[in-house]
Amino acid sequence: MLLHLDASARRKSFSRELSSVYARAWRTAHPEAAYAYRDLAADPIPHIGEAWTELCDHILEHRITDVSRYHEAARSPAQRQAWAVVEPLLEEVVAAEVILIGTPMYNYSIPSSLKAWLDQITFPRMSLEGRSFVVTSARGGAYGPGTPREPYDHQERYLRDFFKGHFRVEDVTFIHAELVNARIDPALAHLRQQHEQSLAAALEEAAR
Repeated sequence: MLLHLDASARRKSFSRELSSVYARAWRTAHPEAAYAYRDLAADPIPHIGEAWTELCDHILEHRITDVSRYHEAARSPAQRQAWAVVEPLLEEVVAAEVILIGTPMYNYSIPSSLKAWLDQITFPRMSLEGRSFVVTSARGGAYGPGTPREPYDHQERYLRDFFKGHFRVEDVTFIHAELVNARIDPALAHLRQQHEQSLAAALEEAAR
Protein backbone atom coordinates (compact mmCIF):
# COMPACT_ATOMS: atom_id res chain seq x y z
CA MET A 1 0.00 0.00 0.00
CA LEU A 2 1.01 3.58 -0.67
CA LEU A 3 0.14 6.00 2.14
CA HIS A 4 0.12 9.51 0.67
CA LEU A 5 0.18 12.60 2.92
CA ASP A 6 0.16 16.30 2.01
CA ALA A 7 0.96 19.01 4.56
CA SER A 8 1.08 22.28 2.63
CA ALA A 9 -1.31 25.02 3.74
CA ARG A 10 -1.64 25.97 0.07
CA ARG A 11 -4.18 24.01 -1.96
CA LYS A 12 -1.98 24.53 -5.01
CA SER A 13 1.64 24.04 -4.05
CA PHE A 14 4.83 22.58 -5.46
CA SER A 15 5.10 19.98 -2.71
CA ARG A 16 1.55 18.81 -3.52
CA GLU A 17 2.31 18.77 -7.24
CA LEU A 18 5.42 16.67 -6.67
CA SER A 19 3.71 14.21 -4.35
CA SER A 20 0.85 13.88 -6.86
CA VAL A 21 3.28 13.09 -9.67
CA TYR A 22 5.05 10.49 -7.54
CA ALA A 23 1.77 8.91 -6.38
CA ARG A 24 0.46 8.69 -9.94
CA ALA A 25 3.68 7.02 -11.15
CA TRP A 26 3.72 4.60 -8.21
CA ARG A 27 0.08 3.59 -8.68
CA THR A 28 0.66 3.04 -12.40
CA ALA A 29 3.57 0.75 -11.56
CA HIS A 30 1.55 -1.06 -8.83
CA PRO A 31 -2.03 -1.19 -10.21
CA GLU A 32 -3.15 -3.87 -7.74
CA ALA A 33 -1.79 -2.14 -4.63
CA ALA A 34 -3.94 -0.27 -2.13
CA TYR A 35 -3.74 3.51 -1.78
CA ALA A 36 -4.67 5.82 1.12
CA TYR A 37 -4.57 9.62 1.16
CA ARG A 38 -4.63 12.20 3.95
CA ASP A 39 -4.57 15.97 3.63
CA LEU A 40 -3.02 17.04 6.94
CA ALA A 41 -3.70 20.72 6.26
CA ALA A 42 -7.35 20.43 5.21
CA ASP A 43 -8.15 17.77 7.82
CA PRO A 44 -5.58 18.37 10.59
CA ILE A 45 -4.64 15.75 13.13
CA PRO A 46 -5.04 16.99 16.73
CA HIS A 47 -1.95 17.55 18.81
CA ILE A 48 -1.18 14.97 21.45
CA GLY A 49 -2.49 15.58 24.98
CA GLU A 50 -1.88 14.20 28.45
CA ALA A 51 -3.90 11.04 27.80
CA TRP A 52 -1.62 10.24 24.85
CA THR A 53 1.44 10.58 27.09
CA GLU A 54 -0.20 8.12 29.51
CA LEU A 55 -0.59 5.63 26.66
CA CYS A 56 3.07 6.14 25.87
CA ASP A 57 4.10 5.63 29.50
CA HIS A 58 2.13 2.39 29.77
CA ILE A 59 3.63 1.02 26.54
CA LEU A 60 7.11 1.86 27.78
CA GLU A 61 6.60 0.60 31.34
CA HIS A 62 5.18 -2.74 30.20
CA ARG A 63 7.66 -3.11 27.32
CA ILE A 64 4.98 -3.52 24.69
CA THR A 65 6.87 -3.68 21.41
CA ASP A 66 4.15 -5.24 19.24
CA VAL A 67 2.13 -2.47 17.59
CA SER A 68 -0.93 -4.73 17.51
CA ARG A 69 -0.94 -4.67 21.34
CA TYR A 70 -0.73 -0.91 21.79
CA HIS A 71 -4.48 -0.75 22.32
CA GLU A 72 -3.96 -2.51 25.67
CA ALA A 73 -2.52 0.75 27.01
CA ALA A 74 -5.91 2.50 26.77
CA ARG A 75 -7.60 1.98 30.15
CA SER A 76 -9.34 5.20 31.21
CA PRO A 77 -12.04 7.00 29.14
CA ALA A 78 -9.56 9.77 28.26
CA GLN A 79 -6.96 7.23 27.16
CA ARG A 80 -9.51 5.37 25.04
CA GLN A 81 -10.46 8.68 23.42
CA ALA A 82 -6.78 9.37 22.68
CA TRP A 83 -6.40 5.88 21.25
CA ALA A 84 -9.41 6.44 18.98
CA VAL A 85 -7.40 9.22 17.30
CA VAL A 86 -4.22 7.16 17.07
CA GLU A 87 -5.64 3.84 15.89
CA PRO A 88 -6.67 4.68 12.28
CA LEU A 89 -3.46 6.64 11.72
CA LEU A 90 -1.32 3.81 13.00
CA GLU A 91 -3.22 1.21 10.98
CA GLU A 92 -2.47 3.13 7.78
CA VAL A 93 1.24 3.40 8.58
CA VAL A 94 1.60 -0.27 9.50
CA ALA A 95 -0.24 -1.35 6.33
CA ALA A 96 1.87 0.82 4.02
CA GLU A 97 4.91 -0.31 2.07
CA VAL A 98 5.71 3.25 1.03
CA ILE A 99 4.86 6.41 2.97
CA LEU A 100 4.85 9.47 0.72
CA ILE A 101 4.94 12.90 2.35
CA GLY A 102 4.47 16.12 0.41
CA THR A 103 5.63 18.98 2.60
CA PRO A 104 6.89 22.53 2.30
CA MET A 105 9.69 23.93 4.42
CA TYR A 106 8.22 26.36 6.93
CA ASN A 107 10.64 28.45 8.97
CA TYR A 108 13.55 26.07 8.26
CA SER A 109 11.53 23.03 9.35
CA ILE A 110 8.23 21.20 8.76
CA PRO A 111 4.60 22.37 9.16
CA SER A 112 3.02 21.79 12.56
CA SER A 113 0.34 19.68 10.82
CA LEU A 114 3.00 17.14 9.83
CA LYS A 115 4.61 17.25 13.27
CA ALA A 116 1.22 16.53 14.87
CA TRP A 117 0.82 13.43 12.68
CA LEU A 118 4.32 12.24 13.54
CA ASP A 119 3.71 12.74 17.26
CA GLN A 120 0.43 10.79 17.16
CA ILE A 121 1.88 7.71 15.42
CA THR A 122 5.19 7.50 17.30
CA PHE A 123 5.65 5.32 20.37
CA PRO A 124 8.68 4.05 22.32
CA ARG A 125 10.93 1.54 20.57
CA MET A 126 8.59 1.48 17.59
CA SER A 127 10.09 0.08 14.40
CA LEU A 128 8.90 0.53 10.81
CA GLU A 129 11.74 -1.50 9.31
CA GLY A 130 11.07 -2.76 5.81
CA ARG A 131 9.12 0.32 4.77
CA SER A 132 10.20 3.24 2.60
CA PHE A 133 9.67 6.96 3.10
CA VAL A 134 9.57 9.41 0.19
CA VAL A 135 9.45 13.15 0.91
CA THR A 136 8.63 15.64 -1.85
CA SER A 137 9.30 19.15 -0.67
CA ALA A 138 9.31 22.77 -1.72
CA ARG A 139 11.67 25.29 -0.17
CA GLY A 140 11.70 29.06 -0.60
CA GLY A 141 15.48 29.24 -0.80
CA ALA A 142 18.37 26.93 -1.60
CA TYR A 143 19.45 24.58 1.19
CA GLY A 144 21.38 21.91 -0.68
CA PRO A 145 24.94 20.76 0.04
CA GLY A 146 27.45 23.59 -0.19
CA THR A 147 24.91 26.41 -0.14
CA PRO A 148 25.19 29.19 2.48
CA ARG A 149 21.87 28.11 4.02
CA GLU A 150 22.68 24.42 4.25
CA PRO A 151 23.17 24.64 8.07
CA TYR A 152 19.61 26.01 8.40
CA ASP A 153 17.98 22.96 6.84
CA HIS A 154 16.02 21.46 9.72
CA GLN A 155 13.49 19.93 7.33
CA GLU A 156 15.38 17.11 5.61
CA ARG A 157 17.82 16.71 8.48
CA TYR A 158 15.03 16.35 11.05
CA LEU A 159 12.95 13.92 8.99
CA ARG A 160 15.91 11.79 7.93
CA ASP A 161 17.21 11.57 11.51
CA PHE A 162 13.72 10.82 12.82
CA PHE A 163 12.96 8.05 10.33
CA LYS A 164 16.34 6.41 10.87
CA GLY A 165 16.84 7.09 14.56
CA HIS A 166 13.35 6.25 15.77
CA PHE A 167 11.71 4.07 13.12
CA ARG A 168 14.96 2.37 12.00
CA VAL A 169 14.14 3.09 8.36
CA GLU A 170 17.15 3.43 6.08
CA ASP A 171 15.23 3.71 2.78
CA VAL A 172 14.41 7.42 2.71
CA THR A 173 14.26 9.52 -0.47
CA PHE A 174 14.00 13.31 -0.64
CA ILE A 175 12.92 15.18 -3.78
CA HIS A 176 13.30 18.95 -3.42
CA ALA A 177 12.11 21.86 -5.52
CA GLU A 178 14.18 24.81 -4.31
CA LEU A 179 14.12 28.59 -4.65
CA VAL A 180 10.33 28.72 -5.12
CA ASN A 181 10.29 32.23 -3.64
CA ALA A 182 12.14 33.40 -6.75
CA ARG A 183 8.70 33.44 -8.37
CA ILE A 184 7.40 36.19 -6.06
CA ASP A 185 10.32 37.83 -4.23
CA PRO A 186 11.97 40.60 -6.29
CA ALA A 187 15.19 40.08 -4.30
CA LEU A 188 15.40 36.53 -5.67
CA ALA A 189 14.27 37.27 -9.22
CA HIS A 190 17.76 36.69 -10.58
CA LEU A 191 17.52 33.08 -9.34
CA ARG A 192 14.33 32.27 -11.25
CA GLN A 193 16.15 30.15 -13.82
CA GLN A 194 17.80 28.08 -11.08
CA HIS A 195 14.40 27.55 -9.53
CA GLU A 196 12.92 26.41 -12.84
CA GLN A 197 15.78 23.94 -13.27
CA SER A 198 15.33 22.63 -9.74
CA LEU A 199 11.59 22.20 -10.22
CA ALA A 200 12.01 20.44 -13.59
CA ALA A 201 14.55 18.04 -12.10
CA ALA A 202 12.30 17.33 -9.12
CA LEU A 203 9.27 16.63 -11.34
CA GLU A 204 11.36 14.30 -13.48
CA GLU A 205 12.64 12.43 -10.44
CA ALA A 206 9.15 12.13 -8.94
CA ALA A 207 7.77 10.74 -12.20
CA ARG A 208 10.66 8.29 -12.45
